[in-house]
Amino acid sequence: MADTQDDATALVARLEAELQDVTLVRFGHDDAWWLGTWVWRVAAERDLPVVVDVRRGEHQLVHASRPGTCADNDGWVERKVRTVRRFGTASYVVGRRLAAKGQTLADYGLDPARYATAGGCVPVVVDGAGAVGTLAVSGLPQADDHALALEALRALRAAQEAGEV
Repeated sequence: MADTQDDATALVARLEAELQDVTLVRFGHDDAWWLGTWVWRVAAERDLPVVVDVRRGEHQLVHASRPGTCADNDGWVERKVRTVRRFGTASYVVGRRLAAKGQTLADYGLDPARYATAGGCVPVVVDGAGAVGTLAVSGLPQADDHALALEALRALRAAQEAGEV
């Protein structure tokens, strides 16, 4: 049991550290479009059935569904976004933290029909401003949804630094 607990704690620490690596310099409408279309393009190249959702605050700026997805994925996006807004960190981090403690959303009085701890939604964080939005991916196993979202934020940050966006 101790090894499993240590593994869970190490995973949470790694996930939290990865989030520190994706802080952006800004996040406006053009950045949101770039981010959403990057996910779409990469998903098309890799033949991934995903929904991508990009928001700044409450404003949904990009939402698109690739072949192989369905309305259930839209529901997962909504639930993951609520989780990120409630806890202030990635939905996958929340899920792994709760699992490591042997807790569930119910321990926080949250309805799992409205919140999801599955990976795939990450906060969009701007240096000096904090979390200003969310990027959600749904359709793959949760670790893969999460990884694609982080990959997209890293790509956006690199594009911003290069003056491409």
